[in-house]
This record gives sequence, structure tokens and C-alpha cells, in this order.
Amino acid sequence: MHATLLSVLGLALLGALHAQDTIPVQPDFQQEKMTGKWYSIGLASNSNWFKEKKHLMKMCTTVISATADGNLEVTSTYPKGDQCEKRNSLYTKTEQPGRFRYTSPRWGSKHDIRVVETNYDEYALVATQISKSTGSSTMVLLYSRTKELSPERMERFTQFSREQGLMDEEILILPQTDKCMADAA
Repeated sequence: MHATLLSVLGLALLGALHAQDTIPVQPDFQQEKMTGKWYSIGLASNSNWFKEKKHLMKMCTTVISATADGNLEVTSTYPKGDQCEKRNSLYTKTEQPGRFRYTSPRWGSKHDIRVVETNYDEYALVATQISKSTGSSTMVLLYSRTKELSPERMERFTQFSREQGLMDEEILILPQTDKCMADAA
């Protein structure tokens, strides 16, 4: 009985690791083309914080810049109540171009971030696997260089999010706002 339980747990872990490896990364990723200002158009997640805060979320801006050592400095500015809040994150490059790691100093969660697909001047689809002591979750972001994006790109975001096992109620096209848009550096 004990051996059966261990083998089932081993298979479940192997399945989870395999699922993580099936998330693609943009072929021939060109990091310098990823830099600049983006708008967060869509967000999908099966995390508890997303379920709790989903009704409050609005479009925000994200500025990506490269560091001297090849990592990415990611600064998001978003409306929170009647203020604008900034969050800075350092995405550390991995051996695989287009794949990054980040550890949240606030929550201790580990993030495996992949630029799934982008054409650099219109949109970017980014998937993140998040692991922490209480479990793991998936997050998919849709970035755009403008506040508007074609229905085809929006549909691709929804389709990809579903492919990652996210349900329709876990997928959100962020409501547009002008709040905090000018504050992005």
C-alpha cells in the first residue's frame, strides 16, 4: 500500500513537471525587442489572490528594460484604490532565451516565466508557473504596445489560457482606464 502511494505521488509529480515543460517559449527570442512600454490587456490565473481581487483589477502599464548582465527589470504601474502603485521585479535569465526566474521577496514564491509568443511591436503572451509552500498556480498575461488589441490576439490569449487548464471564470480582459497610465516611467 505504501509503495503504491509513493508510485502514484511520483507519477503525479512527473506529470506536473512534464506539464511545465510543455509550455513553449518564443523561438529565436530577441530580448532587446521586448524592452519598452507595454499595456497589460489580459490576465488569467487560478491563484486565490486573483479570485479575490479580480473584480478590482484594471489595465496597467509595464515597462521592461534590460540590465547590464542580461536580466530584465520589470516595472508595473497600476491603479490601487485612488493611488498608483509601482511594483519592480528582476527577472533573472536562464539558459533558455525567453525564459526567466523570479523569486518574490514579499511572498517567497518562485516564478518560472516564459515569453510564449510575441511579434515585439504589437503583443506578447507570457506564461508563469508559480510555486510556493502552499501550492502552485498558473498565470498568463497578455501585453500590448497599445491600449487596444485585435480580437484575434484576444482570442489567442483566451485559447492559450484554456490550454493551460484555466477556466473561463479565471480569464479576464482587463477594463481600460486612464488612471496611472501617465505615471509609468
